[in-house]
Amino acid sequence: MKGHHESNIMYVFFSLLSAWTVFLNLLVIISISHFKKLHTPTNLIILSLAVADMLVGLIVMPVDAIKLIETCWYFGDTFCDVFMIIMGLLISTSICNLVLIAVDRYVAVCHPLLYPQKITMTKTLISICLCWFFSSTYNIGYLVSVIRFPWIFTDLFFSFLLPCTLIITLYLRIFYVAHQQVKVLNSLMKSGKCVTEGSVRRKSESKAALTLGIIVTVYLLCYIPYYILYVTATTVISSAAMTFLIWTLYVNSGLNPLIYALFYRWIKISVKHILTFKIFEPASSLIDIFTDY
Repeated sequence: MKGHHESNIMYVFFSLLSAWTVFLNLLVIISISHFKKLHTPTNLIILSLAVADMLVGLIVMPVDAIKLIETCWYFGDTFCDVFMIIMGLLISTSICNLVLIAVDRYVAVCHPLLYPQKITMTKTLISICLCWFFSSTYNIGYLVSVIRFPWIFTDLFFSFLLPCTLIITLYLRIFYVAHQQVKVLNSLMKSGKCVTEGSVRRKSESKAALTLGIIVTVYLLCYIPYYILYVTATTVISSAAMTFLIWTLYVNSGLNPLIYALFYRWIKISVKHILTFKIFEPASSLIDIFTDY
């Protein structure tokens, strides 16, 4: 049983962590939704990931914090089931979004001429909707499943091994191709030859792939230990270790917007417009966020 003072400190800490996660991801959501120049397939997937991250801060963090601090569940059996579905849904959707990001960057870097035809806003939107739908169906199925032990290994394959293998394979190919492109571009620049607009665009795509690759890497660093321990939790791992890894996964939801801010100039500009209320000005959605200073 925790002391009253200790409980208050924990409530304040987790409340700030939850508010931080919601606020930062809300800025990303408003930025991509408001500015038309940001309406691209890649940003649409980032928007979906930000929605999942925001819901982690809005729903999952507060409820799990109360359970952690009070050491018991006050919300009844029905909400316990609903909460498990929501938590599983958001974790599954996040990893699914990371697969979509990897596919998007793979086509952009490795097959740039095919990108406009293969990756469209409509196709991306359909993919995101299917991602949320199948994640919901999957986690509801997991909850109502009577046979638990075999399902753990099914879950291990579909929610962990398969998506992680796809992501790692695609990014290895992306970074290999990007490295080759940068070598060619640097060689052209050193020889004094003209660098085409296409070459510059490919370098830009490679940089975008690197940024999103960092997001994927950070997520996997949090996700892989959690899932390994999830499979062995019943026999090997202490509840304290499991709690720590679960919260590491939650904290990752608040880190993604910071990574965007570090590597994407447009997020800094759009956030400045939001915080100074310039988004309420007429035609503010038409601002070229990439050239505005």
